[in-house]
Amino acid sequence: MIETIVQVAADAVSLGGLYALSALGIGLIFGVMRLINFAHGDLITAAGYAVLLFASQSVAFAIVGALVAAILAALAIERAAFRPLRGADPATLLIASFAVSVFLQKTLILFVGGRPKGVNFLPVLEQQVAILGIHVQLLQIVTILVTAAILIALSWFLKRTRYGLEMRAAAENFRVARLLGVRADRVIAMAFAISGALAAIVSLLFTAETGLVQPRMGLQLVIVAFVSTVIGGLGNLAGAALGGFLVGVTTILLQSLLPEDLRAFREAFVFIVVIAVLLLRPQGLLPARGLRERV
Repeated sequence: MIETIVQVAADAVSLGGLYALSALGIGLIFGVMRLINFAHGDLITAAGYAVLLFASQSVAFAIVGALVAAILAALAIERAAFRPLRGADPATLLIASFAVSVFLQKTLILFVGGRPKGVNFLPVLEQQVAILGIHVQLLQIVTILVTAAILIALSWFLKRTRYGLEMRAAAENFRVARLLGVRADRVIAMAFAISGALAAIVSLLFTAETGLVQPRMGLQLVIVAFVSTVIGGLGNLAGAALGGFLVGVTTILLQSLLPEDLRAFREAFVFIVVIAVLLLRPQGLLPARGLRERV
């Protein structure tokens, strides 16, 4: 009984961490630009294919390749698609993000095909580790530790560094921040670069777990990330992380508690819970203090 509880808890925290990192990438861009970037899922996909390309050489090559691919893709998307539309209304930016996402998916399918491809990345993480006599998968422990480290590092960056303070100021009031000397291009490019790095980390963990890459591998994650950001509070990074953890924990708990014949409809029950949260807190659990259109 205790072993089952610990396993469920490890599954819940691990999946919650993965969703939290995905939601942070969405929430970071929204905080600065008021843009829901659905192309974030394609950054996860780009990193996944970089892992596929370099995994046969070494783990270090695969990790560095995934980070470089996702960051460069994020910067290219910002420069080519969103910078020319910076003065547009949020609806136009949202449509642009959909268009970019569809374009990248179709381009990838054109060149590599639509079938999933297997990748043997970090098989050592599949082994079980005994903790107080209870066996837990090493990948889950690594996911939890990586999530905690990223949250601490990102919090330190935003609160203790000049660039982090500029990003926080831009998220609070972009126009005033620009009047005070904050450079818009630099802040937004940095936000996209960090978002790309977060997407790469999510992709590395997700690829190690599934052993597969395919052109739409980031789609489900970005949908969950968007939902997590909404219930956590748009414009609030802590809220985005909290929302991701709650969605992940709810998903695992429903998988464990639902009758076997209803487990196939787990996602439907998850969204019922999400709707209930939004009915009680339509502004999210941790709403941003000043949610106004900017940029």
